[in-house]
Formats: sequence, structure tokens, C-alpha cells
Amino acid sequence: MMQSTTGELSLSWSQVAARRLVRHGLDTPAQGARPAEIVRALCGAHAQVVSAAFWSIGLRSASLTSTAVKDALWSEHSLIKTFGPRGTVHLLAAQDLPLWAGALSALPPSHNGQSQEVRLTPEQTDEVVKVIAAALSDTELTIDELSEAVIAATGSWAGELVMPAFNGMWPRWRMALAQAGICGALCFGPNRGSKVTYTNPRRFLPEFAPVEERRALTWLLKSYLSAYGPATPQHFAQWLNAPRSWAKELFNALSAELEPVKVNGSLAWVVAGDSTFPSSLPQSVRLLPYFDAYAVGGQPRELLFPGRATQRALTPSGQAGNYQVLLVDGIVAGVWHQRRSGRRLDITVEAFEQLSATQRRELDEQVERIGAFLNAQPCLTLGPVNVGAHA
Repeated sequence: MMQSTTGELSLSWSQVAARRLVRHGLDTPAQGARPAEIVRALCGAHAQVVSAAFWSIGLRSASLTSTAVKDALWSEHSLIKTFGPRGTVHLLAAQDLPLWAGALSALPPSHNGQSQEVRLTPEQTDEVVKVIAAALSDTELTIDELSEAVIAATGSWAGELVMPAFNGMWPRWRMALAQAGICGALCFGPNRGSKVTYTNPRRFLPEFAPVEERRALTWLLKSYLSAYGPATPQHFAQWLNAPRSWAKELFNALSAELEPVKVNGSLAWVVAGDSTFPSSLPQSVRLLPYFDAYAVGGQPRELLFPGRATQRALTPSGQAGNYQVLLVDGIVAGVWHQRRSGRRLDITVEAFEQLSATQRRELDEQVERIGAFLNAQPCLTLGPVNVGAHA
């Protein structure tokens, strides 16, 4: 590390990657860490694919199993499945839920591209959220059961089929579903057979109350920079799916608590006083699942996904997470796929460059770790992966 001529710490990309590997628990798997501790360090585990979220946690531990993560979610309730950053489904640490609710509720509202005549008014949104909280206060409901309760309590307007969906149209009230999760009126319950259920997180956190906006946003920005920094307001805005102008204003408002650094000559920020970086790059080979936090939140994309990784591991729009990726020394260096049949787990890895003997041994160890996590017998094949992007 060296000081720039303008006073900022000057860092190379390899130093940034080294720090993020350590912060994300991808250098050395943790001994004895509980699922909620791991999730806190990541600022949430993306759970659009729940099995992928479980492996996001498991790969950062030396001993956790998928059963242990499942118990943390559905039995201990130290994890909560709900709507998090970008309005997408995440596993969040239960103890942080009041902070998440305070911070995410403070974001500028998004209309998700719906036309004015289709949108819920702010008053209608508030009404639906209150009804959802009440309907789920002591039970778990499927989406159809929740829909009946919301429409019965609010009126026919809530049930108008105006929202385009995968296989038809959804009722108007469902535009408030993610908002209900974000503000803490709703979270996911355990599946009822093949059906998703929802419940109220206050069943598990009786004293739940969203934290005050300024304190919550300060916590969120500092937590993000701890995991993903150095970063810019633009990076933070993309991670949250928030306006860049809003993110810039937040960085400016908290400037006294932030510290500028240079990464490959470009200005970025860390939390003030949190400017220690590893002196060397940890050597590691990891198999990241769909939507892993390291890939989704990592910026700049062109440095994290260099060369062939740009075409093979990102969507045409540059979105990360839709492919399972091989991570070598903090850089995306391949893609992979798994298929399970009984206890057999077939894993195919397509490396973009030939792996060294040491890297191949580490890949074998990673494959064995997946098998132990899933209680399966893994079989590794090196070759092309022909599976497309996950939606």
C-alpha cells in the first residue's frame, strides 16, 4: 500500500480482492461460526434460490450442514427469510431485522415500471401493509389465503387483476407485498407442502420495531462498506437498486464517518479507520452458488469478471449472480453446475484457464465440502457447462 499524492491511500485491485475474500469468509472457512454470524458479515444472503442461499452460508464454514442452516431459519429463527436489498428475497440475521426495516423503509419509493393508473397510492399501500401485518399476526398463510384476507379487509380495488405475472395477472394489492416485508410486517414461513407461506416476524421477535431512519441508514452504509468496500455511491446504489443521486447524498451526509481511498487510480470509500488491507492475496478456490453475495455485490464488474468471465458469467445487461461461478483467488475464473440424483451429486466445472496442481487440489476439497454439507456423494467432472442463466 502507498499514499497517493493527494493524500488518499492508493490500493491495487488485488489488495481490494484480498480484503473482500477475508471479509466474506472466503479465505479460510470459519470454525464454529453460526449461520446468522456469517449472514451478518455478507449483509444478507440472497435467497431467491433457497438451496443456493444455504450453500452461500455453508461454503464459508468448515463444519455447518444444510440441516443446521435450515434449523437456524425455521426452528431457532436466528435467520429470517424476507425481502431485502433490491426488494429481492434474502436471509437476514434476525437480530438485525429492526435495522434493515428502518434502513430499507427510508429508501426512495420505486414504482417498478407500473403505469400510474395501476399503482397503489401511498395511502392504499399503507392500508394493505397494516392488513397484512394483522392477518399474519398469529398464523402462516399461503398467498391465496393472504389475498382473501387482504381483499376482504380493504375492498374490491385490492383484488383487481392489474399486475402482470408469470402466468397471468396478479391482484393490485400484491404490489405492496415486498414493501410489507421491507418494513417488517411480513416474512416467509415454512413451506406448506409445495406452497410458500407468509407470517409476521413479530411472532419470533416480539419487541420488533424499525430503527430510526438516520441510525439505520448509517448502519447499512457502514455494513456495506465493511463487506464490499472500497466502493462508490454508484456501487451502493446498484446494490440497493436505489437512485444514484440519493446514494451520493447519503455518502455526503456521512462524509465525516467515511475515508476516501484510490483503487487503481479511481476514488472510492471505506469506513473511517477501517483502512487495513491484507499484504498478500489469499490463495483460494471456491464454488459460489447462484446469487452469492460476493459476486452480486462485487464491483467494479470488469475487474471481478475479467476476460471470458464477462461473456460466460454475466447476463447481457451485466447482471451478476445468474450463473454459479468458480472463484480463484478472488476473481471469477469459471462456471459450474450441479445435478443431484439420490445421494449422488454430479458437479461439472468449466474453468476458463487451466488450473494449477494446487488449485485442482483445492477444487477437489471444495467439491468434498459440498458433499459433506449436503450429505451427498460428489463426483467432479471438468468440462463445458451448457446450462443457461438462472432467471
